[in-house]
Amino acid sequence: MTTAHHAPAGKAHNARSVAAHLAAVTDLLAPLAAESRAEVVLLPDALGRAVVHGILAPLNLPPFANSQMDGYAVRSADIPDGGAELRIMPPIPAGSSPQPLGPGAAAPIMTGAMIPAGADAVVPIEKAVPDHFLPEQDGTVVTLPATAPGTYVRAAGSDIAAGERALAARTCLGPAQLGLLAALGMAEVEVYRAVTVLLVTTGDEVVEPGQALPEGKIYDSNGTLLEAAMTQAGLRVRRAGISTDSPAELQALLRTEGRDTDLIVTTGGVSKGAYEVVRQAMAEQPVDFLHVAMQPGGPQGIGTFDGVPFLGFPGNPVSCLVSFEMFLRPALSALLGAPAPRLPLRARLDLEGQARQLTSPGSKHQVRRGSLQPDGTVRLEGGESSHLMHALAGSNVLVHIPAGVTELAAGEEVEVWML
Repeated sequence: MTTAHHAPAGKAHNARSVAAHLAAVTDLLAPLAAESRAEVVLLPDALGRAVVHGILAPLNLPPFANSQMDGYAVRSADIPDGGAELRIMPPIPAGSSPQPLGPGAAAPIMTGAMIPAGADAVVPIEKAVPDHFLPEQDGTVVTLPATAPGTYVRAAGSDIAAGERALAARTCLGPAQLGLLAALGMAEVEVYRAVTVLLVTTGDEVVEPGQALPEGKIYDSNGTLLEAAMTQAGLRVRRAGISTDSPAELQALLRTEGRDTDLIVTTGGVSKGAYEVVRQAMAEQPVDFLHVAMQPGGPQGIGTFDGVPFLGFPGNPVSCLVSFEMFLRPALSALLGAPAPRLPLRARLDLEGQARQLTSPGSKHQVRRGSLQPDGTVRLEGGESSHLMHALAGSNVLVHIPAGVTELAAGEEVEVWML
């Protein structure tokens, strides 16, 4: 296996590092983590949100010792090594409050039912003779084998004891976490309010899908792509359509539509060309336009517009999605606990049918698209260009080649993020 080639250390045209820009985005959005933004919601409405404070269990789970099996609740000391005949007591269905179990007795018990006082074990029905439940009658007995104390008994608090930490602060609430809160008897939970984003696509060259496509125009995929990514991540997205290349029109749109939003995100118009409308519209605002040492997604805008946090993403569709995944998603994850961060994995490059080596500009962190295979390898989808939507649609991971690495051979390990 060939070792990765590394470029000499150095700065790339004074570009900001990926880590430094993520830190800047996190600082910009830090006010979103203020406790004043917390709200109490019902559990079904908390899916995908994050708890503000850590939660302690208000009770034991399970709240009482119960049976793990359908069988007979017994006193283990009543059964010698060779087994014993025990008289049958009234059955114990789940949800009932059983009478204490006397010496020499066995009580038919259902899964989840409370262990009666005096009992310390359960013998599964399959091990009983006969191996089916008998009606309660005077003189009816069942033959049971010896069993150790605690067998098939779920002790009270064996999952979590009252007073123990159930969830840490900023835990993202998925089905399992919400199920735990419900099991603990909680009907509502304090979470951070969902972030509201104004999303604006810019450019005279883009047309809404479904309309006629004049010569020289393209359909806007950025709006749909980012709205879907943000909505899936739990953000509330407000679409403002497509702004023309008029700075005054964009300013008016942002002021009209940006009221009561937590964040403004635009796509396009952030490079150094002659018609970069976002740059022009932000001329009087505290917004920085800079280059991040990343491919794709190098040109970025960051600051505030009329006091509202602002992020300007590039106009190519892959670039804007990579910008969201590299900066906005992880910043919100760190601050609010939601959305959940992307799961990083290690995978080996499969370059079969492609170039013998994967090359990358040493001065940039390159983010490629790929498909993680069942055997743990990752195959690249398309090239490094930022317009390849078909390749993006066929991918399930982002493939990371850090700055400083210029070549990777087949079989070498890379970090991938599951999409």
